[in-house]
Amino acid sequence: METSRQDSVTKIAGDVVASADPGRALKVWREKLGVKQVQLARALKLSPSVLSDYESGRRPSPGVLFVKKYIEALVALDESQGRYASRLLAPEKSSAILAISEFTKPIGASAILKAVKGTLLTGDPEHTNLYGYTVVDSIKTIYALSGYDFYRIFGATTERALIFTKVGMGRSPLVAIRVSQLKPRMVVIHGPKQLDPLALELAKKEGLILALSGCANEDEIIASLKTLLS
Repeated sequence: METSRQDSVTKIAGDVVASADPGRALKVWREKLGVKQVQLARALKLSPSVLSDYESGRRPSPGVLFVKKYIEALVALDESQGRYASRLLAPEKSSAILAISEFTKPIGASAILKAVKGTLLTGDPEHTNLYGYTVVDSIKTIYALSGYDFYRIFGATTERALIFTKVGMGRSPLVAIRVSQLKPRMVVIHGPKQLDPLALELAKKEGLILALSGCANEDEIIASLKTLLS
């Protein structure tokens, strides 16, 4: 398997394995890459109904071997119709992404909360591990990114913290997450002293850890988060 394809398989597998619902995570990646269920079922030599059962959780959680075969077939089909996976997972950053990193080992959400001088609004950081973070310019993210570019902010896994800077009242980032198929585990808002009640409600509905950052500016946030990488 060529390097670029192997990289895509490895990164997608990391997201699936880290997910609390592997079947749903597989389905999200399939839909994000625009591969039809019947196409993938044919490649895996399964019936669409069996594949649907795995993705919906009607069958027991898929084992490691099935996940590997699923993702390899998915990436192969993706390459035949556009190579979206390699574009999504490429390391290049858009101007909206101020910083993005993956942890070499899981970091507690409480450590990230401390690093950003966060005030917790919803969720339980004490019992949640994260595998990366992305700091984004809220205005550029909401108004400039779309489609596949928007998914770049999730890096190699959705089990991460998204830190939005230059935020007004916090509604736009949470609305964007609400309508996205991919969801982060933690969201940090930098800018306002308090959030729009709708933002809080959306965070609760999505089961997100939500916090307000008390850092002076985005440079302080980025510098502080970098200390977690060592």
